[in-house]
Amino acid sequence: MSHVSVSADQAGQRVDNFLLARFRGLPRSRVYRLLRRGEVRVNGGRIGPEHRLQAGDRVRLPPVDLPPPRPPQQAPTRQLDELGACILYEDERLLVLDKPAGLACHGGSGIRYGAIEALRQLRPNQPFLELVHRLDRDTSGCLLIAKRRSTLRALHEQLRTGAVKKRYLALLTGQFAGRRQRVDAPLARYERGGERLVRVDAAGKPAATVFRARERYPQATLVEAELLSGRTHQIRVHAAHLGCPLAGDAKYGDPQAEARLGDIGLRRLFLHAAELEIAPLDGVGARHFSAPLPSALESVLIRLRQQTLTPSPP
Repeated sequence: MSHVSVSADQAGQRVDNFLLARFRGLPRSRVYRLLRRGEVRVNGGRIGPEHRLQAGDRVRLPPVDLPPPRPPQQAPTRQLDELGACILYEDERLLVLDKPAGLACHGGSGIRYGAIEALRQLRPNQPFLELVHRLDRDTSGCLLIAKRRSTLRALHEQLRTGAVKKRYLALLTGQFAGRRQRVDAPLARYERGGERLVRVDAAGKPAATVFRARERYPQATLVEAELLSGRTHQIRVHAAHLGCPLAGDAKYGDPQAEARLGDIGLRRLFLHAAELEIAPLDGVGARHFSAPLPSALESVLIRLRQQTLTPSPP
């Protein structure tokens, strides 16, 4: 058993993230088990994974057998060139990436590398690069990366208080009713056949999404989805809960709708993090970032419009 003190630079960090950084290579499930069993304590008391540490806190750490470190996986040069062209904005504190679909945010569980590992390879002299939040592997669009720990803490606080605004473009299958629908449905994780999934569950964590119709087609609707919380697979599960699952969604989608959309060229999840807005940060005013809809998704909309000829307004 050992004890460590939390530095001022680590203040405000969630204890689960603190432990994951401390015990690199240890599975997340093992970290959460340590917390559930009370093997990790802060100032002598039991805490949950969402507990935020303060400067001077004393953290008790149990002995842990860590797996041998694996050599870092290198992204190919072509991938790095493509990723460099996807940077939407960068300053001394922050980097905003237009993450391509198919690229995970980070490596692990059979994934050789993700966006953050590739960015560190692209910026070898940058001492600090950390994901502020995550996008599903199959989702494209705006992704925030902090270049300072203080920026990471500040943006995590904005996420916690709802100061970060996220808006997605999504194609829903079926008929979306009305112009606007808000879904307030708690979400819980579960496993099926070794696969991690999410479902609406009264015992789950609160989650809210606002959907607004943008353009209608006979059997689909382009919508703007605004996240009012940040749960795993939130938009996908809430859309399915409405009876209008996302196009291209192999986990929660409608197989018949997938076949129809596949005939007009849809080969991926139609979910794109189009806009992101952050509150004033480090003396700089509020900032808005946007990522254009990828051509592969735009071409699907063009074919839907051609089929419809004159799409009806929302």
